[in-house]
This record gives sequence, C-alpha cells and structure tokens, in this order.
Amino acid sequence: MAALGQSITRNAIGLALFAVITAGTIAVTHAFTSDRIQDQIREAEAGALLQIIPEDQHTNDLLAATQPVGPDEQLGLSETLSVHIARKNGKVTGVILPAVTHNGYSGDIHLLVGIGADGRILGVRVTQHHETPGLGDKVETKKTSWVYSFNGKSLENTSRSEWAVAKDGGQFDQFTGATITPRAVVDAVHNALLYFQAHRDTLLAPTAGMSATHGDQG
Repeated sequence: MAALGQSITRNAIGLALFAVITAGTIAVTHAFTSDRIQDQIREAEAGALLQIIPEDQHTNDLLAATQPVGPDEQLGLSETLSVHIARKNGKVTGVILPAVTHNGYSGDIHLLVGIGADGRILGVRVTQHHETPGLGDKVETKKTSWVYSFNGKSLENTSRSEWAVAKDGGQFDQFTGATITPRAVVDAVHNALLYFQAHRDTLLAPTAGMSATHGDQG
C-alpha cells in the first residue's frame, strides 16, 4: 500500500509539473505571437500610409508627423490613435485618419482614410479585418480595386444619399453575396469625412503634427 501511495504521489507531482510547464509554454508562445501580430499590423499600416500619400506627394516624415485622436465615437475609436499629417514645403496638404467600423459581417474593420486639404478623399486602405474570404475580403486592394472608388469623393461632390452601396441607392458597388461589409466601410469613410469637416481648422493648422522638440523638416 505504501508503494502504491508513493506511486500515486509521484504521478500527481509529475502531472502538476507537466501542467505548470505546459501553461508556461502556452503563455510564452502567446506573448511572442501577440507581439508578432502587432508588429505585422504596424508594418501593414506603415505601408498603407505611403500608398495613400506617396513619398513624392509630401516633403515631411509622414510616419513621424502625428497628433493624437480618440477615443471618438464618430471615427469608431475606443482608444487614442494617431492622425498622420502630410506637408509639402511646409504646408499641410492632407491627413490620414484612423477609423474603425463595428458593423462588419465578422467584427471590426480597421481603416486608414486619407483626406486632402480640399476635403477630397486621397485614398482608403483596410488594415485589419476578419471578413469572409472570397466575399467580404474584397475590401483589400490585393483582392479587388473596390476601395479605389472612394478616391476623389468628398462631401461636396457626393450627396448624403449617394454615400451608400448601390443596393441602398448609393454610388458604391456591393459585393456579390456580401453587402454588409462594403456598407460598413462606406459608412466609416463618410464618417471620417464628417470628422474632418468638423475639425478641419485643427487638422490643417500650421503646427499640426509637428514635434515640440524636433520640429518638422517639411
């Protein structure tokens, strides 16, 4: 009986150690994986910035010229993120706003919306989503050219009723078998334009996005 008890004790200790080691391994793996995912998201956003406002269209460091925005209901932001300010020869020529729509088919859709000083869309990029492959993922530029349909649009040249998918009487195509995703993105882009209109003076101020210590070289 004593031997049996010792065997049970050894097995229990072995199982406990195995559980501890397994839990630790999972925690470490999750930490490394989470960091890698965040790095990939940041890289995707950095690439998207320069797609929206290419390097030959600004003379400042677009990645460094930022100012905080959010939390903000209109932009769908639950945390503070960064607005990127573009300058050419010292004058603000455009901004890139972060936006999130919570109305995607499979959850939140994160976007960057570039808006010129004249209020026209410079470009839109989806940086993160969980939409259905082959359907909602057509918001990605590597899948279709759909997001380019926003280029040049503004509150002045596109009426409120036109800021909708074709199924709802608007100007923007929906996807075959998927209307929820494009509808959510159209609404998010329109809301970004409304935000820009309401905060135009601040966003286009001469000192917008300038570093207090290093200034701005553009």
